[in-house]
Amino acid sequence: MKKISVMCAVLVAGVSLSGCATVLNGTSQDVTFNSQPDGAIVSLNSGVNCTTPCEFSMKRGNDAEVSIDKPGFQPVTVYIQSRLGGSTFGNIILGGGIGAVVDGSNGASNHLFPNPVFVRLVPVGSPEEAVLLDKNGQVISTVAAHNAAVGEDVRKGIEGQGLVPRPAAAR
Repeated sequence: MKKISVMCAVLVAGVSLSGCATVLNGTSQDVTFNSQPDGAIVSLNSGVNCTTPCEFSMKRGNDAEVSIDKPGFQPVTVYIQSRLGGSTFGNIILGGGIGAVVDGSNGASNHLFPNPVFVRLVPVGSPEEAVLLDKNGQVISTVAAHNAAVGEDVRKGIEGQGLVPRPAAAR
C-alpha cells in the first residue's frame, strides 16, 4: 500500500510539474533591437519590420535572421539563435521526461540569443566591422564572428521552419 501511495505521489508530481518552462516563460520572448545610431530599419526573415529602438515578441524555439539597414551605413545581418535553457534539466530531474518533452516541443525551454540585438553600424566605406553590443553598450563581438559561430545551426533552424535563409552574398 505504501509503495502505491509513493508511486501515485511521484506520478502526480511529474504531471503537475510537466511543462514548467511553458508555464513560467511562455513560448514567446520579447527581443529588443537597438542600433548605434538609432533609426535603422530592422527586417526579420519572418517578414516583420520596425525602426530602432524597437521590440518584437518572437517564438522561443525559432532561429531568425535579421537585416539592419540605415542609409549611409553598411547593411548588416545578425543571426538570432534559439538556445536550450536550463529549465529542461530541472524538468527531467523534478518531473521526469514529460515536462522536458512538453517544453522541448513548443520551444518554451529555449531562449533567444543575442537579446538585445544591439548593433553598432559602420559608415559606408569604413574599413571597420559592425559589432554586437550588450545592453550597456559594451562590445560583445563583431557581427561577423557571432554569425560565424552560430550560422550553421541557425541556417538549419531557419530551413526547418520552412523559411529560406538569405544567400551568403546578401549577408
